[in-house]
Amino acid sequence: MEQPVLKARSPTANGSEPVDPNGRVVCQVELILVKEHNGVQFTASTLANQAGREERETWGKKIDFLLSVIGFAVDLANVWRFPYLCYKNGGGAFLVPYMFFMVIAGMPLFYMELALGQYNREGAAGVWKICPIFKGVGFTVILISLYVGFYYNVIIAWALFYLFSSFTGDLPWVHCNNTWNSPNCSDLWAFNTSLNDSHKSTPAAEYFERGVLHLQDSEGIADLGLPRWQLTSCLGVVIVVLYFSLWKGVKTSGKVVWITATMPYLVLTVLLLRGVTLPGAIDGIKAYLSVDFLRLCEAQVWIEAATQICFSLGVGFGVLIAFSSYNKFSNNCYRDAIITSSINSLTSFFSGFVIFSFLGYMSQKHNVPLDKVATDGPGLVFIIYPEAIATLPGSSVWAVIFFIMLLTLGIDSAMGGMESVITGLIDEFKFLHKHRELFTLFIVVSTFLISLFCVTNGGIYVFTLLDHFAAGTSILFGVLIEAIGIAWFYGVDRFSDDIEEMIGQRPGLYWRLCWKFVSPCFLLFMVVVSFATFNPPNYATYTFPMWANVIGWCLAISSMSMVPLYAIYKMCTLPGKLAYAITPEHEHHLVDNGEVRRFTLQHWLVI
Repeated sequence: MEQPVLKARSPTANGSEPVDPNGRVVCQVELILVKEHNGVQFTASTLANQAGREERETWGKKIDFLLSVIGFAVDLANVWRFPYLCYKNGGGAFLVPYMFFMVIAGMPLFYMELALGQYNREGAAGVWKICPIFKGVGFTVILISLYVGFYYNVIIAWALFYLFSSFTGDLPWVHCNNTWNSPNCSDLWAFNTSLNDSHKSTPAAEYFERGVLHLQDSEGIADLGLPRWQLTSCLGVVIVVLYFSLWKGVKTSGKVVWITATMPYLVLTVLLLRGVTLPGAIDGIKAYLSVDFLRLCEAQVWIEAATQICFSLGVGFGVLIAFSSYNKFSNNCYRDAIITSSINSLTSFFSGFVIFSFLGYMSQKHNVPLDKVATDGPGLVFIIYPEAIATLPGSSVWAVIFFIMLLTLGIDSAMGGMESVITGLIDEFKFLHKHRELFTLFIVVSTFLISLFCVTNGGIYVFTLLDHFAAGTSILFGVLIEAIGIAWFYGVDRFSDDIEEMIGQRPGLYWRLCWKFVSPCFLLFMVVVSFATFNPPNYATYTFPMWANVIGWCLAISSMSMVPLYAIYKMCTLPGKLAYAITPEHEHHLVDNGEVRRFTLQHWLVI
């Protein structure tokens, strides 16, 4: 409904009424168009602002956005991390703390980032026009995404190397008669030999460490050597795929995810149907689901559940903000948050059946306890699982299927991280909009060059160091500052008004309480726990030297330092104007008039 409104204009700048040449007071009026939508009135200026928002590129279809978010959040950790945590921490009982933290922190933070990006239609840095002093956290998450790209793409390169190696009748990780094998290699299962042979290694383990990584040619992180041309070539292919998936923005990436986000579900289903037919599979699944509620009395179980929630949903990388910024303004981001976060958790749970059906098979085949074969991390998908596949009829076909799944799991998550960096920076530095293709090329090539350190003989040590420091404590810190900036400084009531303006429905009291109190307290607890439980990185029996740990901490601090550094910069450029730094940019005219909402008690108490 639209209606014209007559409004008297304000007096002139000197406070006097306007007069005509005869000295008579002139009454001036202006016609303002007011449009009412869902009970909210918008003036012409507001409508003009929203019209400007709509000029931004949007997803071709709604499903493109959903698949992109699901593809990013559902990554390799859903396969190699969650099932092992569930098995190690009381089986089905682990779902209690996992779901608890999912409801009080995971979903609210996921919803918060989607709404923040969609309303402000900017990347991770640009959205902080709502509270300029906090813009540093935007650069924090952009840096974290960039750092993660340095080593995450290497995992995809490993998977591609394994995929190429699978196109053979005799898989190379089956026997010990290869050039890379050591005298310690044994075709017998290492854990099923006598104590005197406990140092023996399996063909699959030696293929990964000696045939792929060439770890035997390095004595540590100080002895990296040159990049291996095979892995460098695979990494180059990954970078080329990423570039052509991202160079045109969401119009191209939104189509790529139709394959990369759906393929893992097809492959997981096929692998599950095959896995449950194997001897010992049911025992593996029973071990995965066995319920031990006594484990819930252990603090470590709750800490690991909270940690898994923090990292599995992908909050804090700026990706959700970047993706949702390309949504239509009226998109129902609340429904999207519930759907995508639920699918992510269900995928983690579902993948556990696939993993443990094969682990149960391996346990029975080699007559060893399940805990001897159950592991997490790269060792699961590049050693244990390939070894299990190698024992099946038609093993090469199953290996190809499995590594295609790993590729698709990794590619769309890598695309999300890259898009966070690209969108965040081109929205902050507007001149880059006209050169997106070149800037995208610059980002992916830079990432490739840094990643070369991870494909050297000692590259696994660089990989481990980056994995340990790039996105650990720093990302928890970033999300904590983000939650405080939105819920307390911008105001949870204002944020709720923004959501109501978009979807016509105000978030309920539960969401507002989580944003203002529960989630920040949860994140503060996680930051403290992260520091308190910190352990230096190690790879197998290798311990990193002190200088390597110092470099790792410098990497972590470099991203976290963006928050105080930008705040100091903002205060220096606005001397004596704290009010401007904590007030949304579009309300700075109110500060000029002495109206500083953040200086009132009501702002801090309202929910």
